[in-house]
Amino acid sequence: MPQLSEILASQPLLADGAMGTVLYSRGIFIHRCYDELNLSDPALIKAVHEEYLQAGAQILESNTFGANRFRLARHGLTGKVSEINAAGVRIAREAIAHLRERQECEAWVAGSVGPLGVRLEPLGITSLEEARAAFAEQIRALANAGADLLILETMPALNEAHEALRAAQATAPSLPIVVMVTVDDESNCLDGASPQHAATLLTEWGAGAIGVNCSTGPSAVLTAIEAMRTATTLPLAAMPNAGLPRAVEGRNVYLCSPEYMAGFARKAIAAGAQIVGGCCGTTPNHIRAMRSAMRALEAQTPVVEDSVTAEPTQETPPAQLGHRSRLGSLIEQGQFVTMVEILPPKGIDCHREIEAAQTLAKFGVHAINVPDSLRAAARMSAQSLCIQIQQHTGIETVLHYTCRDRNVLSIQSDLLGASSIGLRNILCLTGDPPKFGNYPDATTVFDVDSIGLVNLVRNLNHGLDVGSNAIGASTNFTIGVSANPGAPDMEHELRRFAFKVEAGAEYAITQPVFNLRLLEDFLGRIERHRIPVIAGIWPLTSLRNAEFMKNDLRVSMPEEIMLRMALASTPEAARLEGIKIAQEMLAAIRPHVQGVQISAPFGQSMVAAEVIAGMLPPAPAVQESSPCPHLKIR
Repeated sequence: MPQLSEILASQPLLADGAMGTVLYSRGIFIHRCYDELNLSDPALIKAVHEEYLQAGAQILESNTFGANRFRLARHGLTGKVSEINAAGVRIAREAIAHLRERQECEAWVAGSVGPLGVRLEPLGITSLEEARAAFAEQIRALANAGADLLILETMPALNEAHEALRAAQATAPSLPIVVMVTVDDESNCLDGASPQHAATLLTEWGAGAIGVNCSTGPSAVLTAIEAMRTATTLPLAAMPNAGLPRAVEGRNVYLCSPEYMAGFARKAIAAGAQIVGGCCGTTPNHIRAMRSAMRALEAQTPVVEDSVTAEPTQETPPAQLGHRSRLGSLIEQGQFVTMVEILPPKGIDCHREIEAAQTLAKFGVHAINVPDSLRAAARMSAQSLCIQIQQHTGIETVLHYTCRDRNVLSIQSDLLGASSIGLRNILCLTGDPPKFGNYPDATTVFDVDSIGLVNLVRNLNHGLDVGSNAIGASTNFTIGVSANPGAPDMEHELRRFAFKVEAGAEYAITQPVFNLRLLEDFLGRIERHRIPVIAGIWPLTSLRNAEFMKNDLRVSMPEEIMLRMALASTPEAARLEGIKIAQEMLAAIRPHVQGVQISAPFGQSMVAAEVIAGMLPPAPAVQESSPCPHLKIR
């Protein structure tokens, strides 16, 4: 057979359609591992391939879309990556050979490689190296089994497409590589990148052909292909879904007709596509209609416009830290920062919280921290309380922002809105699971964790959205993160802290500290990734409160402190003892951190005020070399 590149230079090729759609129509349960059918029912897979060949397909994709270690692990098949992929190529080859015996049939076998099904850094916990290794494992098996080309398809984000491409280039350098992203209704990649930007990068990275598949249907794919053609001269591939699925009598049905897909094929080729085919919802009938439409165009030479390089993304760097907020200025100047945490109310009346902020401002508190549904309890939005405090008191706020309840789209919208109304300080948190709160059956999102959130905020600070598209201005947030000096798995905590700093964190606030030796150790161990640290202080209110912190929240609590709280004979005595302990801790740690955050337990802001009122005279600049003096026990 001629080389694929030679064919594409002279005429477009037709790829096949969906494998899963046909298998589902034949009664294969939706939760079954379709890739495993290469081993348990190869005759069924071969029959589907033959139907597509008879319909006119010239490229057969192996039944290996999800045959990577991450997706196969969900079915207990991690150890069968090579076997399943090799079988997928072999079955496609057998289908071609079988039909060749009865009629003239020439087709290429494309090794299908889909996304890993996990989030990659910076928005997930899977590293780029792990992703590349998983792709390489699958691609090696496809190449060794004799695939003619590779189709890296339905890539939701450019970073994942890049790792798949790098793996293919290193593992199977002699094979043509087609890289296809998937797009939304507006024809942008799911990470927000424009099709022109995607085309520019994929071309620079060395893909053999690029394109779009799956998505919301032919219209969005056609728009994306037209945009890609302005940014590259590479061959383009277009393989849309047969529209969006609709629920009909309990089944998902794709409603785009074969005739409509045939019309799409003509338009895609006219727009510059050299490979067309179908994804979810397409059947041999759709491919047959597309083949008929292509035969009418075979005599025509597609016109490819000259390449136009897409404009580079325009960043808008943030202001210097000291010019973004008062908190940023204090941190930059090395001054000691005082914050108090005020919980939002459970209803709509926040006058009590505003009055507390006014009182704290009189004591010289620099900022008010507002938690975001702490312990997963339903309360007024932190963003709403922050802006009301700033409007009524003039004191600056720190918005706690969690990932628990929001997808990436919602996070970006919230943060753009927060910046536009004057919120300048953000504390990036993953968020407590709903099981801790008053609605334990509530669902979660967790599109990203706190590390991914820091990356996202840093992008916004550089005037770029999550897809690296320019938004015209910097959000100018001062970016904070949490740290836990008493974490049970300290090695894990230190790794995550390093990732947060690398992602763009500019200061850290610790969980409540009672064991100062743990804080000493933590400060020493983050020296390589040191950013200003603000220590959390919790004024205990009773022995029961101390027991809750120790046993329920797993906070390290020295026995000496437990004893002091136990010796308090009345509630008022316990309250005063808790304030005294907090003041002693503040004095002990002050020379070695750049500030304190004092919690207002159970909404008792005056307790926090009393702790601050007993502060020592201003300390000199932060010293990091000498050890912390220990809390003195009476």
